[in-house]
Amino acid sequence: MTNTNDGFLYGFIGVVIFAGSLPATRIGVMDFSPEFMTFARASIAGIIGLICLIATKQIKPNYRQFKSLLIIASGVVIGFPLLTAFALQTITAARAIVFVGMLPLSTALFAVICAKEKPKFMFWQFAILGSAFVAGFMLFNDQKQMFAIGDLYMIAAILICGLGYAEGGKLSRELGGWQVICWALTIMLPIMFILSFVYAPSNYSTIQIAPILGLIYVALFSTLIGFFFWYKGLAIGGIAKVGQTQLMQPFIGMILSAVILHEHIDLSMIIVSIAVVICVGLAKKYA
Repeated sequence: MTNTNDGFLYGFIGVVIFAGSLPATRIGVMDFSPEFMTFARASIAGIIGLICLIATKQIKPNYRQFKSLLIIASGVVIGFPLLTAFALQTITAARAIVFVGMLPLSTALFAVICAKEKPKFMFWQFAILGSAFVAGFMLFNDQKQMFAIGDLYMIAAILICGLGYAEGGKLSRELGGWQVICWALTIMLPIMFILSFVYAPSNYSTIQIAPILGLIYVALFSTLIGFFFWYKGLAIGGIAKVGQTQLMQPFIGMILSAVILHEHIDLSMIIVSIAVVICVGLAKKYA
């Protein structure tokens, strides 16, 4: 495999893991507050990340890398989880996925700004077309809901997450993919740990098992393990290029829902999924 193909493979694995994030968060905020979900998931992942760094005796980041880690942590450790948790109190997970379809464009834009990547004109055409397919399909299937405050939260989440992805992909070329997320989580761990207790539920006896499982999923997979693959993919395959695999995330989420929750997949979903895969392939070719 070439580095590009390796990057797409690692990126795709990350996307599959991330696909369960919004549904799991939606389940979690049934019994937990958005603040607790954010801080608890970061604390759990941060403790594991710190253990990984100590066990493998990683060298501490220098000052420049530390500043980059703060940007990453602001985007993927705090910003995206907190803003999406707030959003999912007022909008459905399906509607939130509309905005996730815009994340590849956000990532590509910040790849140009932060990592100085220069995708070709044809790349942008297919990137925009793929995002339009995702957004158009989701909006068509969720016409009944008017614009809500949750939509604003999601717009902010997509912007800050795109920045965190691009900055993390760039730094992963120096530190390594799993090291970047572990350091970002470790840096924020003291604050996240304290805030987890501040926003902890007053009565755990009323909390159901489903929200607990949702929290465990987003802590272990969405906040930690998924980034092992994602940042490595961005680092070796190109941030803008591999970032386009996120276009498949909504549809992977639908497939998971069909398998696990026995939800229906119709023909239009299959057709749009194929169109998105074609756009991702062409964006890869012309990046």
